[in-house]
Amino acid sequence: MQRVKGIPGKKCGAIILTAEELSNCRDIATMQLCANKLDKKDFFGKSDPFLVFYRSNEDGTFTICHKTEVVKNTLNPVWQPFTIPVRALCNGDYDRTVKVDVYDWDRDGSHDFIGEFTTSYRELSRGQSQFNVYEVLNPKKKGKKKKYINSGTVSVVLSLSSCQLCHNFDLAKLRLANGNPSQPTSLHYMNPYQMNTYAMALKAVGEIIQDYDSDKLFPAYGFGAKLPPDGKISHAFPLNSDTENPNCVGIEGVLEAYFQSLRTVQLYGPTNFAPVINQVARSAADVTDGSQYFVLLMITDGVISDMVQTKEAVVNAASLPMSVIIVGVGPAEFDAMEELDGDEVRVSFRGRIAERDIVQFVPFRDYIDRSGNQVLSMARLAKDVLAEIPDQLLSYMKSRGIEPRPALETTPTPARYMRI
Repeated sequence: MQRVKGIPGKKCGAIILTAEELSNCRDIATMQLCANKLDKKDFFGKSDPFLVFYRSNEDGTFTICHKTEVVKNTLNPVWQPFTIPVRALCNGDYDRTVKVDVYDWDRDGSHDFIGEFTTSYRELSRGQSQFNVYEVLNPKKKGKKKKYINSGTVSVVLSLSSCQLCHNFDLAKLRLANGNPSQPTSLHYMNPYQMNTYAMALKAVGEIIQDYDSDKLFPAYGFGAKLPPDGKISHAFPLNSDTENPNCVGIEGVLEAYFQSLRTVQLYGPTNFAPVINQVARSAADVTDGSQYFVLLMITDGVISDMVQTKEAVVNAASLPMSVIIVGVGPAEFDAMEELDGDEVRVSFRGRIAERDIVQFVPFRDYIDRSGNQVLSMARLAKDVLAEIPDQLLSYMKSRGIEPRPALETTPTPARYMRI
């Protein structure tokens, strides 16, 4: 204990320092929790719940080690996955008590206490099960109400340790790299000052593609998310939330729908490519007379959970008026994406070889200009990513014997572009 020195003759209090030897545990925990039937705390709404995790210390006190984000106006929240060093959570002692408080967020900072429960990292690491459901208890309410049972329950949805991440890389990678868009660690981070890499790639390529579309209407889909209001998992959902009309007006409309979607859906694995490829292929199969040609732009961190199904989808799509552009973002290895790009070896599925090479892949990181000239970087990306489209279009037309339409004998007008 060190006494604070100040004005002579007056007590200025004391600062007490406590210390504990840190373990050499290097494990990283990834967890996701949800709650059910929490107490209603807001007069005009439900509750805005969040969790606070506390590490127990050797002297019996507790120290805050993590807070989740606030989920607005719900009694059944699902919080985003988060990562935390096991050393910070329990100093490497898997059986040490971990206390969790549940609060209702208030704008003025006077958050309302809903209840609490205790557990341990060993229990949390067991993941989703009937034994990882905790009653949220409020001691004051329990003392006042004889019929009080609890203030809701909290359940573990996901729990991975660092060693488990090695075996569940596809699922964990999606959540860690593309997790909460409000966190700077996410590739989807909604930075108020600049676009994230997904938006940059979409804008660079999309602004070139849109010049070849007469109506500037683009159906835009996301893959790998839980959708409101029931948390249904989808691998091909319209970014604008309109299942009847997924079209967005121009690339600016696509960007607007993308950012709005980040605020409403919960990013979720696994990462399946085949559903969205098949979605576009169904549209292409309806127009095989050469009047339209479809280009699917996929922006991804490289993780893929359905490689076999995706190869089948690409082989099937190769006989349709369709091309697939894949832009890889983030620091991951893109071996799977390189395999789908049939420049060297044509994609095959169960002995069937793709009729044409329709996939073009580029890693976004190769186009970040070292001088900081973002405009130049985007121009280089767009140029290379679209380089194969003309030959792919011509290869389809020639294979089907489709001749160019004769020019109309009227007053010369700007050339009409085929819809892409």
